[in-house]
Amino acid sequence: MAKFEIKLPKMGESVAEATITSWLKQVGDTVELDEALVEIATDKVDSEVPSEVEGTIVELLYNVDDIVAVGETIAIIETDASATTTVSEPNSEKVETPKATKIIEENVQKVVAATSVNTPILKTGDSGKFYSPLVRNIAQTEGISMEELEAISGTGKDGRVTKNDILDYIENGKSSTKKEVVLETPKVITQEKTNPKPKTQNPKPKVALQKGDEIIAMSRMGKLIAHHMVASVQTSAHVQSFVEVDVTNVVKWRNRVKDAFLKREGEKLTFTPIFMQAIAKALKDFPMINIAVDGDNIIKRKNINLGMAAALADGNLIVPVIKNADQLNLVGMAKAVNDLASRARKGELQPDDIQGGTYTVTNVGGFGSIMGTPIINQPQVGILALGAIRKTPAVIETLEGDYIGIRHKMFLSHSYDHRVVNGALGGMFVKAVADYLEAWDVNMDF
Repeated sequence: MAKFEIKLPKMGESVAEATITSWLKQVGDTVELDEALVEIATDKVDSEVPSEVEGTIVELLYNVDDIVAVGETIAIIETDASATTTVSEPNSEKVETPKATKIIEENVQKVVAATSVNTPILKTGDSGKFYSPLVRNIAQTEGISMEELEAISGTGKDGRVTKNDILDYIENGKSSTKKEVVLETPKVITQEKTNPKPKTQNPKPKVALQKGDEIIAMSRMGKLIAHHMVASVQTSAHVQSFVEVDVTNVVKWRNRVKDAFLKREGEKLTFTPIFMQAIAKALKDFPMINIAVDGDNIIKRKNINLGMAAALADGNLIVPVIKNADQLNLVGMAKAVNDLASRARKGELQPDDIQGGTYTVTNVGGFGSIMGTPIINQPQVGILALGAIRKTPAVIETLEGDYIGIRHKMFLSHSYDHRVVNGALGGMFVKAVADYLEAWDVNMDF
């Protein structure tokens, strides 16, 4: 018999820790290879951790709601394989080696750097304490300042503030300022606040309950999205450029080849991969759109990784990423788009699927909107909204003269960060996308 350590795997370039949300197996249970062992949550996405071996669980080292660093052992499995890596009997008081501590601290630094644009609370000025994404999000939601956060006594390892610590502080220390009795219902209704200015300058407006009102708690993902959107507007100087595109050739071509495409490739051909391919080409032409802002520095991205906003069953949006989109042909793009959209709807996306985006596309036309003014996905500097395709009367120029005809048209709405992208560059980029679509060869094969 041998014992095998199940460790929390790496879940993306900016994820250094996760919260245990549910153990799917208990001590004494048998587990198969690749069988889901535990459910975890990060500030990016929820996921499952599968077992790397088959055997019997002899110890679970963390409880539900505990925060675990990437690389930490979370469970011990006893196996029959003599070649399996053996470990010493785990001690309830786990002692980290200096090397392990250094690795964890480096991962924490990565999280701090990755969330510095969106999260005003990062670390203390004097104490140097770090706070998990979950604790930071709760602090932002409740309007807890850095000074208040530093004053909370942590019960976690090395005095770290845990989820229970901050919730106890909110319940006991801030209850008098967080509740308002309205009518017969002593419920708390406060407006979400992410503005880091002193509360004396921006007090939270209180919402009075009216008879018959229903209180719906925001989901964890809903809160994260709200925080990111407000932080983006506060960070970037949003400017929009709009272009109307004649996509008649694209519509005719897709209608002609979609059945053959499905038969040959086993994939449905939607308009999305066509648009994504045009956007990837335009980003290659205008690399200063494919950038990120880091303080006073501009990071010019080597890879073109297109984020694709996808709707979830609960009404929230998530942005899976098509990596190296400029290197995909139309068939490859269609397969990537369909795969990510399908797994997003089923809740099967992995943390790495939503990491590394350099530019984002959102299809507002799917909900009937002809155009929109989307909010930039930080730390990117641009996002393109695809409007609905509509039949419209248009002037058609020919050698024999102009005439009125029915054309398929749509609007492209480009939101960009005016701190680093001026109007000329922002306008030329979206015009390049339009030119690629209007020049689509209706007679080509796929």
